[in-house]
Amino acid sequence: MRSIGELARDSGLSVSALRFYDRAGVLVPAWVDPVSGYRWYEPGQLDEARVLARLRRAGMPLADIRLVLASWSGADTDLVRKLLTAHLRRLEQGLSGARSEFSALRALLDHRENIMTSLRTAGVQLSMDAPELAAALDTVRFAASTDPELPMLCGVLFDIEGESLHVVATDRYRMAVAHAGVVGHDGNPVQVVVPSPLVDAMRALSDGEGPVRLCVDGGRVTLEAGDRQTAGQCLDHDFPDYRRLLPAPGGRRVLVEVEAFQKALATGPVHTAEAGGPDLSVLRVANDGTVTLCTDSDDDPNRIAVNREFLQNALTAGARDRLFLELGSPTTPIAIRRPDDETTLSLLMPVRLDD
Repeated sequence: MRSIGELARDSGLSVSALRFYDRAGVLVPAWVDPVSGYRWYEPGQLDEARVLARLRRAGMPLADIRLVLASWSGADTDLVRKLLTAHLRRLEQGLSGARSEFSALRALLDHRENIMTSLRTAGVQLSMDAPELAAALDTVRFAASTDPELPMLCGVLFDIEGESLHVVATDRYRMAVAHAGVVGHDGNPVQVVVPSPLVDAMRALSDGEGPVRLCVDGGRVTLEAGDRQTAGQCLDHDFPDYRRLLPAPGGRRVLVEVEAFQKALATGPVHTAEAGGPDLSVLRVANDGTVTLCTDSDDDPNRIAVNREFLQNALTAGARDRLFLELGSPTTPIAIRRPDDETTLSLLMPVRLDD
């Protein structure tokens, strides 16, 4: 007999996925310990688990997978072949339809770009306090992307409107937003995406007291502090509309002591989603309003899994002894907010535990 952990290791399915397939009646363990509830599998079920993993990676519906597994070991494989052929045909038809829809979307984007005036071309000069700019950059820098396939995310958005500068960074899996007050700007909104190396140079230049001056001239941005200066070209890309991604305050809100919570994350249970995947921390809000870390054996449907490193970085970037965690459903982003400034926040996408 194989334990559920051994079957997960040898099949490529996660332990949580095996639990899900048991509940769904797709791959039921040969024996379940009546006391501990621990699942055990016969040796022959390893082949079924490997077949299941391949079919799920190919996106086959569970109803068809049940029939494939039921017929897999039989002498007549005609049904299996027909199901595989039918699913492949659906995939090909779906890909053809997706190509058509994507072509239409690209045409719409081309038309939109032709009629819009980019905010990147506007010019502006303003000043702000160096410590305030430094704190804002420290809050968001961790969330900037390093993916060369998405160059528009490999920097920090400077969104200037009225007397506020909002800085925003995202790599799709997390997003951070902070703001600083500005003086001297009363014109139209201006947005520029500052590449990460220049952001780091700006942060080093802001490591002091007094004001700094920011100048945007077309595609070039300059920061001056006294007689020191750093400058460079902005990224020639538009940043996503981050405001549409911001959640309203709400959900299950928990105030955590950051130092104690960081220690709990560092020493608590860890779930690995898949081979080579990130370490996940699985969170659950208890009835008394506290947040606890779950183990693999916890089947609570309301538990929320998140990349542990991303959560640790967001807590550090929050720069407060206490922070609010806002937890919704297992598929909605986790928000980390400051008690004294709820407009400065980090968002973390959860990771699904069930396949």
